[in-house]
Amino acid sequence: SLGLIGAGVNYYDGQGFMVTKKLGVKSAKELNGATVCVQPGTTTELNLADYFRANKLTFKPVVIEKLDEVVAAYAAGRCDVYTTDASGLAATRATQLQNPDDHLILPEIISKEPLGPMVRQGDDQWLVVVRWALNAMIEAEEYGITSKNVDEMLKSENPNVKRILGVTPGAGKALGLDEKWAYNIVKQVGNYGESFERNVGMGSPLKLARGVNQQWSKGGALYAWPIR
Repeated sequence: SLGLIGAGVNYYDGQGFMVTKKLGVKSAKELNGATVCVQPGTTTELNLADYFRANKLTFKPVVIEKLDEVVAAYAAGRCDVYTTDASGLAATRATQLQNPDDHLILPEIISKEPLGPMVRQGDDQWLVVVRWALNAMIEAEEYGITSKNVDEMLKSENPNVKRILGVTPGAGKALGLDEKWAYNIVKQVGNYGESFERNVGMGSPLKLARGVNQQWSKGGALYAWPIR
C-alpha cells in the first residue's frame, strides 16, 4: 500500500523491554504488576498484551501517542518499563536518556520484526541491484573478505571468492554493473559484519549484540543467496 517492495532482511529485530537498573529486574518474567509505556494502536501494544497474558502476568499500560512523549514519560519515571523494537530501545538509550548506563534492555524478545532496505515498486532493475548488494555484503563476511584484506583476497583460489570479487566474471554483467561491483562495496563500506559493528554493534553507541544477526554458520539467521 506504500508503493514499496522489500529487497531482503539486513536486521532481524524483535520487540523487547527496557527498565532502569535500580528496578532490580533481570527478566521480563519478573515484570508482574509493572507499569509499561507504549504507543497506542501499534503491533507493539498488541504484542505486549499477548506476552503478559501468555505468561499469566498483569501490567498497567501507560498509553501515549507521540514517541518523544513516551520516552519522556519513561525517563521521568511515570512507568517501570518502555517497550518497542529492541533496536529502537538501544537507540533511545544511547541518544535520548541522560544516563544510558542506568538502563537495561531485558533479554526476552517477544516478536519478529525483520528490517531491511526498501525500493520503489516497479523498478525491478534497482531492486535486483539492492538485493545483490545485500547478498554480497553477507557473502563477503562468510568468506572472510573485509575492507582491509579485499585487495589481497583478489588472489584467492576459492572459486566463491573469485566470483564475489569479479575475478571470475559474469555476475556484474548479469546485473548491468561492472565486474568490480561487489569489490567496491566491500572496499568502501565493508562486509556485513563490519557494517553491523560500526553502525549498531559493540563499536557503536547502540552496543547491540549480533545475536540472531550472526552468520548461519555461527548459529544465526544470515544466509545469503550465493553469487554464481
